[in-house]
Amino acid sequence: MYPTDLSESQWQFIKKTLQLDQRKRKHSLRSIWNAINFLVKTGCQWRMLPTSYAKWQLVYYYYKKWGDNEDFDLLLAKLRECVRIKKGQNREASLGVIDSQSVRWGNNRSMNGYDGNKKIKGIKRHVVVDKNGFLLAVMVSVANIHDSKAALLLMRVLKSLLCNIKVIIADGGYRGEIIEQVKNKFGYIIQVIMHSDRKNAAFEPIN
Repeated sequence: MYPTDLSESQWQFIKKTLQLDQRKRKHSLRSIWNAINFLVKTGCQWRMLPTSYAKWQLVYYYYKKWGDNEDFDLLLAKLRECVRIKKGQNREASLGVIDSQSVRWGNNRSMNGYDGNKKIKGIKRHVVVDKNGFLLAVMVSVANIHDSKAALLLMRVLKSLLCNIKVIIADGGYRGEIIEQVKNKFGYIIQVIMHSDRKNAAFEPIN
């Protein structure tokens, strides 16, 4: 038993959402999910998975299979919908927030970039979340790509999800031509909020 193992309610949610078959296996699908959770949480290498789990090759097989089938995306969408409904919100978000974060990446065998703004050599995560902070779309690039350039690629990911987003809140890194480009190409309206605007804005908790 590890802290990352699924609870009964979590497993029932996954099983129902993905309509997993119930046939008997040497290693249950629940144990495979537990192994994936352990790996994602700890960041260990595939070959370093504890021996209490199935062999890493089998775990990786299901990880790739579920990833290729977009099962992880489906689970994320269903979880987001459930929480939004519990909060009394619409099932789908109409407002998104876009941002990026540069992080150091020590793997010299993969591509790295240097973010001159943040003085960080590594990679950059680009995300769009709803007003609760729940993930809608994500992509990873080298750190030296400008936010506005990455935004076009991220909007393509967002559009492919067929979600109900209409307005996207952004900071000053998304000013300029990108606003018109996103509107013309994808139909999203980008509203830029500068840091100076935030200083005087009163804190409003999310209902």
